[in-house]
Amino acid sequence: MNILFCALNSKFIHSSLAPWYLKASVEKNNKISAQILEGTINESEDVLLNRILCCDFDMIGFSTYIWNKDVVLSLAKKVKESKSNVKILLGGPEVSYNAEEILSENLFVDYIISGEGEEPIAKLVNGENEETIEGLCYRNSEKILIKPPYVSKFDPPFPYSNEYFNALNGRITYIETSRGCPFNCAFCLSGRCGSVRFFDLEESKKKILLLANSGTQTVKFIDRTFNANKKRAIELFNFIIDSYNDKKIPHSVCFHFEIEGELVDDETIEVLKKAPVGLFQFEIGLQSFNEKTLEYINRKANLEKLANIIKEIISLGNIHVHIDLIAGMSYEDINSFKNSFNSAIKLRPHMLQIGFLKLLHGAEMRENKEKFVLEYSNEPPYEVTSTEWITEEELKKLHIFEDAFEKIYNSSRFNNTCEYIFSKYDNVFDAVMNFALYCEENKVKNNLDDFTEAILNYFADNQYINRRKLRDFLALDRLLTNRMGTLPEFLKIHSPTIKKMLNELEKCEETKREKNVKRAATILPTMNKFVYVDYKNFNKVQKTYQMHEFFIKFDENQLIF
Repeated sequence: MNILFCALNSKFIHSSLAPWYLKASVEKNNKISAQILEGTINESEDVLLNRILCCDFDMIGFSTYIWNKDVVLSLAKKVKESKSNVKILLGGPEVSYNAEEILSENLFVDYIISGEGEEPIAKLVNGENEETIEGLCYRNSEKILIKPPYVSKFDPPFPYSNEYFNALNGRITYIETSRGCPFNCAFCLSGRCGSVRFFDLEESKKKILLLANSGTQTVKFIDRTFNANKKRAIELFNFIIDSYNDKKIPHSVCFHFEIEGELVDDETIEVLKKAPVGLFQFEIGLQSFNEKTLEYINRKANLEKLANIIKEIISLGNIHVHIDLIAGMSYEDINSFKNSFNSAIKLRPHMLQIGFLKLLHGAEMRENKEKFVLEYSNEPPYEVTSTEWITEEELKKLHIFEDAFEKIYNSSRFNNTCEYIFSKYDNVFDAVMNFALYCEENKVKNNLDDFTEAILNYFADNQYINRRKLRDFLALDRLLTNRMGTLPEFLKIHSPTIKKMLNELEKCEETKREKNVKRAATILPTMNKFVYVDYKNFNKVQKTYQMHEFFIKFDENQLIF
């Protein structure tokens, strides 16, 4: 029997772990042959279909998520039309909790695996009785048979074959050392997968080293709460740090974790202090600073403690910290969200993601309609469009806000500029919102130079912001983040001082430019500084190159140190 597992990712840089688990599971039977086809939802559907039809298979399985559901169903239907004898199998979170709906509306779908798929798919292809296979949903004489999502008691099979690494080709790679979540947030599915079960620790360490040396730049842990077990988390943190220091892990690799901030204690902090700069990235769920909102969605937290822990991790200076806010939740009106944002931005995370609530199939917020009265789109990703607390128009404005905030803050292209601007406002939310609306009204183009000029022109009109100083911060940020080493004309200063300083640097062995390393420089008159950047040492936490500075008395006609 030949099986094709198809995974359609949202971006090329992403890879998929699920089909490799399934391939490893079914190929324990040497009579089964499995292929894997990966693509992205950005590819032409006709191209994807042709790639699929060029393969030889008796069954095709699609990993199904909110971002690819529509494409998956369209492709599956066309595959069935072309190869009527082929069995169509769907699995993944987007079909695990609405299997009956999918099977009744899409007659070309033969099977759905609800929940974890490694064991059910192996039993199915080995010819076991369909009725006895847990998690397998299907049609029988036009009757639809539905089973609850399957949760295994065992570790999944080893997915990292030579074929996997050949296909990976430097993309983000994924690892899980546990499944399940100790929390039960109403908007999430992770808590529905049973209590947390941890995979073999020594086997996890072997996988970490294997993936770190695969050519990837990022190893992403998909454990829903990596530090649910503090002792285990500390052991793995220490293992990665020690392996890095022993050169068993390339220094170009970073590891991404989703952690629960409140579970970080002093012992964990002491371990994290030892991490080399940029080795770790943390994603810390926050969601809201509205205590009533958090309690209502089963996310109750000690917000003061959580904020202090996040600040402490950020203050270490060696870990890139990403926190989230979600718009559209119960008891969160526009003023409440504004307060949540202003509280979150005071922490100065390296990334503050503004998300919009999505009502996933199987999540309590979708299933409990009496408790959660929310309007949302019927199409993936099922985003909330209004609630009794926030209007559709307010959510549309928040989308405009989110787009501008991504560019000005989360891009890391304007770190110093944001620090200067934000320090001038008690209400940063209103400042960013008004700037976002200015960009919208003036149709600011989606390119870096135009956006930079919009920042200069808009914020320089504020009575508290000095235009010349704002220019200096913008020029500094552009040099620190743009390895081309060029400034747009509106930020340039044409001064002989720059050339003189560069010539002086070349006379000293310590400051002489290295061969094949580009150098850029400018003067910051309001700071009495000459600065230069060599595009060599990149800080993976701040996402900037290293700056060198000299304090000078700014004089156009004479160079004075």
